[in-house]
Amino acid sequence: MAYQRILTVQDISCIGQCSITVALPILSACGHETCILPSGVLSTHTGGFGMPHIKDLTEEFSGILDHWQAQNFVFDAVYTGYLGNTKHMDFVREIFRTLLIPGGVRIVDPAMADHGKLYTGFDMDYARAMGEFCSCADVILPNVTEGCLMTGMPYQQELTEDFVSELMGKLEQLAPNVVLTGVGYKDEETGVLVSRNGKRWHYVHKKIPKSFHGTGDVFASAFVGAYLQGKTLEEAVVIAADFTAKCIEKTWKEPAHWYGVKFEAVLPELIGTLFSEK
Repeated sequence: MAYQRILTVQDISCIGQCSITVALPILSACGHETCILPSGVLSTHTGGFGMPHIKDLTEEFSGILDHWQAQNFVFDAVYTGYLGNTKHMDFVREIFRTLLIPGGVRIVDPAMADHGKLYTGFDMDYARAMGEFCSCADVILPNVTEGCLMTGMPYQQELTEDFVSELMGKLEQLAPNVVLTGVGYKDEETGVLVSRNGKRWHYVHKKIPKSFHGTGDVFASAFVGAYLQGKTLEEAVVIAADFTAKCIEKTWKEPAHWYGVKFEAVLPELIGTLFSEK
């Protein structure tokens, strides 16, 4: 693949191994020029450190976009994560329209919920707006909770094939390519269900008995990095899922490191997977 310039739009959580502090190193390791548009700055992520100090950057977006447009900057792909408010969605739509090359890739991770609940600070109006925003994307990367919230389906913890099939059918109405994470039908398994233009494929792997903050961002960033290196949707899912599982394996037996995964230690393996045959 040619050298790709990617713009990622999400927050900076200064401590916590998530969002831009995950996306920037992983995408760079995948061989891409990675540009950032921070939706806000948080002293930590919102999961377990108490109430973080937050600086919303919405008012800065117009000036940044004006400068980029004046300099004729363009991007091969735009990848969004945690946005924070609906105004950011409007700005990203403008980026899609004016700064994405013809045929450029629009990838949306609707990072707003997990385990049946919205993240702190979000409500159902935001979830509905995210569903509408996903209709602008070429690829969307929801987990099961986010999929349910965007489509109006009631969340259920114990998944069945019929339930997931119905959920995927609704998500397929939002975007042509859907990567639905957290899909497992046995206690010891989890997986990713992929729909590429209506054709479905399920990748199943071992479930590690502990969850960590930021693993969705790790998966999404590795997926985007691999996909934009020319991997198929399915190949990119396998690479990203295996990478995320290895990151958890590096971390889960260390109670002091509860706030994220040690993805940095696994980056050499990701690089080797992507470039060993080149």
